[in-house]
Amino acid sequence: MAIPAVVLLLAGCGSEPSGPQDVVVEAGPQRVQVPPSQSCVDGERQQFPPASPIVEVSPGTTIRLTVPEAVAENGWDVQVYDEQIQERLGIAEVDPGAAVFEVDSSDVVPPAFYLVVVEDAGEECEGFSGAWPVGFLRAGGDLGGTPTSSAPPQG
Repeated sequence: MAIPAVVLLLAGCGSEPSGPQDVVVEAGPQRVQVPPSQSCVDGERQQFPPASPIVEVSPGTTIRLTVPEAVAENGWDVQVYDEQIQERLGIAEVDPGAAVFEVDSSDVVPPAFYLVVVEDAGEECEGFSGAWPVGFLRAGGDLGGTPTSSAPPQG
């Protein structure tokens, strides 16, 4: 699951990052940058060290995923996985050209799960596309890792 994310330099507009950009995840007051786990850049397959953040969420929290413009233009979906990223539980299709997708943390049945942003595969890397995984831990779940952020205290 890799995503071709070719970023071009625009004349007179400054420089853009040369590799794949992060996906932004917002859950309540939390905002997390999610790096890709794999990508296709200029026809080259790239894989990166695992760095999937884990975000603690309360039930009923809106999770907002925002992708870079190049990913939105190419097309993408959100794949839902179990807490070990072994079993795909479902796929949420995103409207063509959309850069934002929202889901309620209670819409996913297990309390510990991963959402993986997957860019539509292009021809450059023969079906290999970019992927941005992020783990979510709802009350009662266990991902076996250390959360990168925590939900605000309930008062």
